[in-house]
Amino acid sequence: MLRASVLASAILFGAALAANGVFMLVAPGNWYVAVPGVTSTGPFNQHFLRDIGLIFLFLGGAFLVGAARPRWRVLLWAAPTIWLAGHAVFHFWEMAVGICSASVIPRDFPAVTLPAIIGAVFTFWALARSRGEPAATGAAFHLSQPRRESA
Repeated sequence: MLRASVLASAILFGAALAANGVFMLVAPGNWYVAVPGVTSTGPFNQHFLRDIGLIFLFLGGAFLVGAARPRWRVLLWAAPTIWLAGHAVFHFWEMAVGICSASVIPRDFPAVTLPAIIGAVFTFWALARSRGEPAATGAAFHLSQPRRESA
């Protein structure tokens, strides 16, 4: 039951990240004005927003593929989680050095800090489940002996 709930949640999380990326790619101007606080971070830059949209598309894809491929799950969930955590730390750094005030923390939490926390929870869950399996030791890259996958 827990496994199915985590995988379903990871699929929803991956889909939400990918949808955000698609929104940024298809309608960067609309995304810029729709997301609270974005307009106060600097002028609209279509190229930059589309660059970040690609990142979010890949982040979401990694969670979606990881949900389907248990052998690669730890790697596929850890990599985007590292980016999401770095993004959250960067927002806290901006506050710490005076670029913005502490009042942005509650505004940014749902879209910046919470995704990093969610990614970490999923990654640690996958890591705990992988103990003793080849993916946890890096053997997922070993191609000479195919291994039957199980969800």
